[in-house]
Amino acid sequence: MALVVVALAVYAFDQGTKYLIVANLNENDQVEVLGTLLQFHFVKNSGAAFSLASGTTWIFSIAASAVTVVIIYFARRIRSIGWAVLFGMLLGGTTGNLTDRLFREPGFGVGHVVDFVQIAGFPAIFNIADSFICASMVLFVILTIRGVRLDGTRTVKASDAAPDDDSVPHDSAPRDSAPHDPAPKD
Repeated sequence: MALVVVALAVYAFDQGTKYLIVANLNENDQVEVLGTLLQFHFVKNSGAAFSLASGTTWIFSIAASAVTVVIIYFARRIRSIGWAVLFGMLLGGTTGNLTDRLFREPGFGVGHVVDFVQIAGFPAIFNIADSFICASMVLFVILTIRGVRLDGTRTVKASDAAPDDDSVPHDSAPRDSAPHDPAPKD
């Protein structure tokens, strides 16, 4: 359920902000939000992040569709709230940009993604969907490092599974009941 709620919230936030940008700005318009530190700069992107691979939008449409199907297929196996949030952010972001690719100009499957967030010193203009896709990758790294599995259990480190030599008391070794004489006497 968390996955669905997060995905719908991200999707609505992404599409709502894109709607407001398209309705209120012309392409290439810039509006200062926090001076030059943060600006809205409306551009249409036919490629991937950083405008890489422009003109190959149909490939990204297929890839985004595949990611969406895989997330929906595996959603029932997720029992960890962290993984549910991660996949909700990824699904919401992916479907947000996929919606642009499917339904915006110049046509179905090759539409341009609306980008508008520009941060001073950052080399790309991006959107809300892109932000959540990147944030989901950061969360992926954190959950993986912490050893959290999809079912919510944690992986056990080898050092945690077996006790150290220091944890075994030294006087607990088995002893013979009779004293041991190292050398026979004549």
